[in-house]
Amino acid sequence: MGGNSPELTAAIDQPIGHASGEPLDSSPGALVDSSGRSLRRAVSEADKASRRTDILSAAKHVFGERGYHATTIADIARQAGVSYGSIYWYYESKETLFHELMSAEAAALRAYINDAVRATPGEAGAAAPLEAAVRATLEFYEADRPLVKLLFRDAFALGSAFEAHLYAINASFVEDAERLVVLAQRQGAMIEGPSKMMAFSITSLVGQLAHRRLTTDDGLSASVAAGFVVDLLLNGLRPRGAAPS
Repeated sequence: MGGNSPELTAAIDQPIGHASGEPLDSSPGALVDSSGRSLRRAVSEADKASRRTDILSAAKHVFGERGYHATTIADIARQAGVSYGSIYWYYESKETLFHELMSAEAAALRAYINDAVRATPGEAGAAAPLEAAVRATLEFYEADRPLVKLLFRDAFALGSAFEAHLYAINASFVEDAERLVVLAQRQGAMIEGPSKMMAFSITSLVGQLAHRRLTTDDGLSASVAAGFVVDLLLNGLRPRGAAPS
């Protein structure tokens, strides 16, 4: 973009709502925010990372509020307080920005789950890490329902690229769940069997339940629901003490 004319650079960097005829800072690398204040383009890697984070945070807010199709780059720029053109210095399109938001939220969910599992006391029992993972998943989904619904459910309807991305995200959760399955098997808390298939079954059940709770109030806290899910997984639907049929 270094070869752009001054006129084109000014047009690209003009902020949303900037009155025509008002002076813009035309110094090299200059930007203005949505109120017309002069900004310097992020130069250092730390500045660039900070700017990307600000834009991603704004996109998270707008996508969650308006949905993917109704959101424009102009909406995100306005929310972030930056010029329309500056978004494209960091993200080449709305689709690219949405994919990065999907990855960021998936990473945040995995970190939240892993922190919950690591915080489980050693004396809590072999099933405790699994219950902590399920509870953390439900808590995360409920903390920001509109955005999670958009990213982890409705993205399936946005096209093959988003669908493939979601499958990759789900595969990473299956891998995490498989480690918990193998641990529970070693401790005698779970039956022997194909660990990956069991992990896929667990993540499918938890995912469907979490998605349902995004729009339906079942009257259960995340902790109570997690306890029920783990009891169901480990003990099945048969009444306790009932003889096999």
